[in-house]
Amino acid sequence: MNWSNILFQVIDLRSFSSVWYWIMLAVLWSSVSYYVLGVPFDLITKARRHGGQQQDDMIDLVRINVNRLLGIAHTAGLIMTGFAFFALTTLALLGFYYDVEMAQAVFLVALPLSIVGAVSLSSARKIRTADPEPDQLYAMLMRHRLWTQIIGMCAIFVTAMFGMIQMMAVVRGL
Repeated sequence: MNWSNILFQVIDLRSFSSVWYWIMLAVLWSSVSYYVLGVPFDLITKARRHGGQQQDDMIDLVRINVNRLLGIAHTAGLIMTGFAFFALTTLALLGFYYDVEMAQAVFLVALPLSIVGAVSLSSARKIRTADPEPDQLYAMLMRHRLWTQIIGMCAIFVTAMFGMIQMMAVVRGL
Protein backbone atom coordinates (compact mmCIF):
# COMPACT_ATOMS: atom_id res chain seq x y z
CA MET A 1 0.00 0.00 0.00
CA ASN A 2 1.50 3.35 -1.07
CA TRP A 3 0.90 5.90 1.72
CA SER A 4 1.62 8.91 -0.45
CA ASN A 5 -1.13 7.90 -2.91
CA ILE A 6 -3.59 7.45 -0.06
CA LEU A 7 -2.59 10.82 1.41
CA PHE A 8 -3.01 12.63 -1.91
CA GLN A 9 -6.37 10.96 -2.48
CA VAL A 10 -7.61 12.23 0.89
CA ILE A 11 -6.06 15.69 0.44
CA ASP A 12 -7.02 16.67 -3.08
CA LEU A 13 -4.50 19.24 -4.33
CA ARG A 14 -6.72 20.30 -7.22
CA SER A 15 -8.00 23.41 -5.50
CA PHE A 16 -10.34 24.86 -8.08
CA SER A 17 -12.40 21.68 -8.28
CA SER A 18 -12.77 21.45 -4.51
CA VAL A 19 -15.92 22.81 -2.93
CA TRP A 20 -13.92 23.43 0.25
CA TYR A 21 -11.71 25.96 -1.54
CA TRP A 22 -14.75 27.96 -2.62
CA ILE A 23 -16.33 27.78 0.84
CA MET A 24 -13.05 28.97 2.37
CA LEU A 25 -12.85 31.81 -0.16
CA ALA A 26 -16.40 32.99 0.64
CA VAL A 27 -15.88 32.79 4.41
CA LEU A 28 -12.52 34.54 4.17
CA TRP A 29 -13.81 37.54 2.23
CA SER A 30 -16.93 37.73 4.36
CA SER A 31 -14.79 37.88 7.50
CA VAL A 32 -12.33 40.38 6.03
CA SER A 33 -15.13 42.77 5.05
CA TYR A 34 -16.94 42.31 8.37
CA TYR A 35 -14.00 43.46 10.50
CA VAL A 36 -13.16 47.04 9.54
CA LEU A 37 -9.65 47.69 10.90
CA GLY A 38 -10.39 45.04 13.52
CA VAL A 39 -13.71 46.58 14.55
CA PRO A 40 -16.85 44.47 13.99
CA PHE A 41 -19.22 46.08 11.52
CA ASP A 42 -22.25 45.63 13.80
CA LEU A 43 -20.48 47.68 16.49
CA ILE A 44 -19.90 50.47 13.98
CA THR A 45 -23.55 50.52 12.91
CA LYS A 46 -24.83 50.36 16.50
CA ALA A 47 -22.47 53.15 17.54
CA ARG A 48 -23.58 55.29 14.62
CA ARG A 49 -27.25 54.66 15.34
CA HIS A 50 -27.28 54.96 19.13
CA GLY A 51 -24.15 56.92 20.09
CA GLY A 52 -23.32 57.10 23.79
CA GLN A 53 -21.32 54.26 25.32
CA GLN A 54 -21.34 52.21 22.11
CA GLN A 55 -19.81 55.13 20.23
CA ASP A 56 -17.14 55.54 22.92
CA ASP A 57 -16.38 51.81 22.76
CA MET A 58 -16.09 51.92 18.98
CA ILE A 59 -13.79 54.95 19.06
CA ASP A 60 -11.61 53.26 21.69
CA LEU A 61 -11.47 50.05 19.69
CA VAL A 62 -10.51 51.94 16.52
CA ARG A 63 -7.80 53.82 18.43
CA ILE A 64 -6.41 50.59 19.91
CA ASN A 65 -6.40 48.76 16.56
CA VAL A 66 -4.92 51.73 14.65
CA ASN A 67 -2.13 52.08 17.21
CA ARG A 68 -1.52 48.33 17.15
CA LEU A 69 -1.39 48.17 13.35
CA LEU A 70 0.89 51.18 13.03
CA GLY A 71 3.12 49.89 15.83
CA ILE A 72 3.57 46.56 14.05
CA ALA A 73 4.25 48.38 10.77
CA HIS A 74 6.82 50.62 12.46
CA THR A 75 8.73 47.84 14.20
CA ALA A 76 8.55 44.99 11.67
CA GLY A 77 7.06 46.54 8.55
CA LEU A 78 10.15 46.28 6.37
CA ILE A 79 10.79 42.64 7.28
CA MET A 80 7.12 41.72 6.82
CA THR A 81 7.01 43.50 3.45
CA GLY A 82 10.11 41.66 2.28
CA PHE A 83 8.73 38.31 3.42
CA ALA A 84 5.35 39.02 1.78
CA PHE A 85 6.99 39.87 -1.55
CA PHE A 86 9.17 36.76 -1.30
CA ALA A 87 6.16 34.54 -0.56
CA LEU A 88 4.03 36.09 -3.31
CA THR A 89 6.85 35.78 -5.85
CA THR A 90 7.45 32.16 -4.87
CA LEU A 91 3.74 31.36 -5.18
CA ALA A 92 3.50 33.14 -8.54
CA LEU A 93 6.49 31.25 -9.93
CA LEU A 94 5.31 27.90 -8.63
CA GLY A 95 1.76 28.53 -9.76
CA PHE A 96 2.08 30.15 -13.13
CA TYR A 97 5.51 29.12 -14.37
CA TYR A 98 5.63 25.57 -12.99
CA ASP A 99 1.82 25.13 -13.19
CA VAL A 100 1.19 24.02 -9.58
CA GLU A 101 -2.54 24.44 -9.05
CA MET A 102 -2.32 24.71 -5.25
CA ALA A 103 0.18 27.58 -5.57
CA GLN A 104 -2.13 29.30 -8.07
CA ALA A 105 -5.04 29.00 -5.65
CA VAL A 106 -3.05 30.32 -2.69
CA PHE A 107 -1.62 33.17 -4.79
CA LEU A 108 -5.11 34.22 -5.89
CA VAL A 109 -6.05 34.50 -2.22
CA ALA A 110 -2.80 35.98 -0.85
CA LEU A 111 -2.30 38.77 -3.39
CA PRO A 112 -5.64 40.53 -2.78
CA LEU A 113 -5.26 40.03 0.97
CA SER A 114 -1.89 41.77 0.84
CA ILE A 115 -3.54 44.65 -1.03
CA VAL A 116 -6.20 44.83 1.71
CA GLY A 117 -3.37 44.92 4.24
CA ALA A 118 -1.83 47.90 2.47
CA VAL A 119 -5.21 49.65 2.33
CA SER A 120 -5.67 48.98 6.07
CA LEU A 121 -2.28 50.48 6.83
CA SER A 122 -3.11 53.54 4.73
CA SER A 123 -6.49 53.95 6.45
CA ALA A 124 -4.85 53.60 9.86
CA ARG A 125 -2.35 56.35 9.02
CA LYS A 126 -5.13 58.64 7.80
CA ILE A 127 -7.17 58.05 10.95
CA ARG A 128 -4.22 58.74 13.24
CA THR A 129 -3.17 61.94 11.46
CA ALA A 130 -6.71 63.30 11.06
CA ASP A 131 -7.89 62.52 14.62
CA PRO A 132 -11.46 62.64 13.25
CA GLU A 133 -14.71 63.47 14.94
CA PRO A 134 -17.15 60.51 15.23
CA ASP A 135 -19.03 61.36 12.01
CA GLN A 136 -15.77 61.66 10.08
CA LEU A 137 -14.54 58.41 11.63
CA TYR A 138 -17.69 56.59 10.50
CA ALA A 139 -17.14 57.90 6.97
CA MET A 140 -13.48 56.78 7.00
CA LEU A 141 -14.40 53.31 8.26
CA MET A 142 -17.18 52.96 5.67
CA ARG A 143 -14.78 54.03 2.91
CA HIS A 144 -12.26 51.46 4.10
CA ARG A 145 -14.94 48.77 4.15
CA LEU A 146 -16.08 49.73 0.66
CA TRP A 147 -12.54 49.40 -0.71
CA THR A 148 -12.14 46.05 1.04
CA GLN A 149 -15.37 44.81 -0.52
CA ILE A 150 -14.38 46.06 -3.98
CA ILE A 151 -11.03 44.26 -3.71
CA GLY A 152 -12.82 41.14 -2.47
CA MET A 153 -15.37 41.17 -5.30
CA CYS A 154 -12.63 41.60 -7.90
CA ALA A 155 -10.57 38.83 -6.28
CA ILE A 156 -13.51 36.41 -6.22
CA PHE A 157 -14.35 37.23 -9.84
CA VAL A 158 -10.77 36.75 -11.07
CA THR A 159 -10.40 33.55 -9.05
CA ALA A 160 -13.70 32.17 -10.36
CA MET A 161 -12.81 32.95 -13.97
CA PHE A 162 -9.31 31.50 -13.60
CA GLY A 163 -10.68 28.41 -11.86
CA MET A 164 -13.28 27.94 -14.57
CA ILE A 165 -10.62 28.16 -17.27
CA GLN A 166 -8.45 25.66 -15.37
CA MET A 167 -11.33 23.21 -15.00
CA MET A 168 -12.29 23.54 -18.66
CA ALA A 169 -8.69 22.72 -19.60
CA VAL A 170 -8.80 19.65 -17.35
CA VAL A 171 -12.09 18.47 -18.87
CA ARG A 172 -10.73 18.93 -22.41
CA GLY A 173 -7.64 16.95 -21.45
CA LEU A 174 -9.75 13.89 -20.47
